[in-house]
Amino acid sequence: MVLTVLQEVLRWDRQLFHEVNSQWTNSLFDTILPYTRNPNTWVPVYLFFIVFALINFRRTGIYWVLGAVLTVASSDIISSWGIKELIYRARPCRDELLSGHIRFLVHYCPVSSSFVSSHAVNHFALSFFIYLTMKNVLGKWAFLVLVWAFLVSYAQVYVGVHYPADVICGSFVGLFIGYVWSKLFRHNFSLQNPVLQT
Repeated sequence: MVLTVLQEVLRWDRQLFHEVNSQWTNSLFDTILPYTRNPNTWVPVYLFFIVFALINFRRTGIYWVLGAVLTVASSDIISSWGIKELIYRARPCRDELLSGHIRFLVHYCPVSSSFVSSHAVNHFALSFFIYLTMKNVLGKWAFLVLVWAFLVSYAQVYVGVHYPADVICGSFVGLFIGYVWSKLFRHNFSLQNPVLQT
């Protein structure tokens, strides 16, 4: 029974991968999404939140930056050194059954396990930490950090380096990690900036 369910999930996962990678495509996405998944693309965003926190919240901002760093560090350890070491799954770009049938849009296919997507874990952990700790400050724009994490994760499937299940499971792991760190932060600190509230 369990094996049958797992086989069905994997079949669905491969089918959805094919749809995202080969059917739901266009030239604009082909150009943008490979950059979307590159962490260097988002350096200005990381720097913005660091500077924003330090300028607006001073000492509390320092603790916020520390919380954000710990969130990303722990999420990367859990995904890269934990889950990936326990569960090995060949990436789509290295799967012999898919060879020649995928659109591979980046220059390098990692040899590490496809499950889970560290990009998804890290970005959802950080974005959820930001969302939960700064939603009162960012107001109606707070949801954009979650959209950001979704775009990075979606790009992983689109370019051919992850299956949908890798990023879906990774997003849940990341959300949990982000929630835990935000809860620890909010238990001890509060970010208040009435001028920017909407």
